[in-house]
Amino acid sequence: MMKKMNVESFNLDHTKVVAPYVRLVGVTTGKQGDQVYKYDLRFCQPNQEHMDMPGLHSLEHLMAENIRNHLNSVLDIGPMGCQTGFYLSIFNNDSFDEIIDALEKTLNDVLNATEVPACNEVQCGWAASHSLEGAQDIARTMLAKKASWPNVFSE
Repeated sequence: MMKKMNVESFNLDHTKVVAPYVRLVGVTTGKQGDQVYKYDLRFCQPNQEHMDMPGLHSLEHLMAENIRNHLNSVLDIGPMGCQTGFYLSIFNNDSFDEIIDALEKTLNDVLNATEVPACNEVQCGWAASHSLEGAQDIARTMLAKKASWPNVFSE
């Protein structure tokens, strides 16, 4: 048995999950009663595949900009260091269906994009590392498997 870690995802058995999926990681309640919901948006099967950096980087920009058009409770969306997915943090919204709907709409926005937002040296820390086509390939693959998003583990 492995020692319990402070980071929730370090306690997840990555050999048992089946990507792609959308998983509620946890809920944190603040002093005033506001709740923050953290989601694991897993695009790739851990330890078997990963997103290439230019595509992932562009997808991050596109999703960060566009998801807020579909879900007004977004705090942050950011990539996992393992390059297999993203973490989405939202507040005061516990509707899994709204999260799924917003993700689908956002990924369709990616497919319809003609440029990557903030893809320049003024607004981005590594503007040379982008690929709109790569982001669109990742989005297309994720959307094609939408039916599996609610299922984290194999049957």
